[in-house]
Amino acid sequence: MGKIVVSSLVSLDGYTEGPGGDVMAIPMDMAFGNQNAERMAAASSLLFGATTFRGMVSYWPHQVDNPDAGEDDRFIARRYADGIPITVVSDSLTPEETEPYREQTTIVPRSGLAQRVAELREQEGEALVFGSRTVWTELMAQGLVDVLYLMVGPKIVAGDHRVFEGVPETNAHLLDARRLPGSEIVLLTYGF
Repeated sequence: MGKIVVSSLVSLDGYTEGPGGDVMAIPMDMAFGNQNAERMAAASSLLFGATTFRGMVSYWPHQVDNPDAGEDDRFIARRYADGIPITVVSDSLTPEETEPYREQTTIVPRSGLAQRVAELREQEGEALVFGSRTVWTELMAQGLVDVLYLMVGPKIVAGDHRVFEGVPETNAHLLDARRLPGSEIVLLTYGF
């Protein structure tokens, strides 16, 4: 049976982006990239909201052969290029916007999210959610997240939307807590 796994970086004050949706306000470093590569290596598929997907599709295709990209970025870019299955939850994204990942991308309307998650859980492996705060908090609110990797960065950003907005009281079980090597980011791993 598959799992729904979320990996997210949050600020010390609990935001996934700064004011105005600025994701670059969040403190990212090499350890963040390494953690993302580890999660990507374990993933059998990806699950995004449209906003995050649009950001990913504008960045990753250019990293495969980028001589200035780090090893972790090139690895993640190759996973995309090798055809890892992608689900995008959106009522507005068009197939044309999924290029160059069109063949491996399935667009699911918001109303079909729970059904798609049920399908992903029937498959072996991990369906990984990067970014996509709106999608994964909706999944959490429905009790559909199995594991949450929460990277907490050492910065207060005073963003617009707290990370757990809309999520009801939920019990989580701490599976692990550690400081990422060479970083001030703390990785908290929770099971549900």
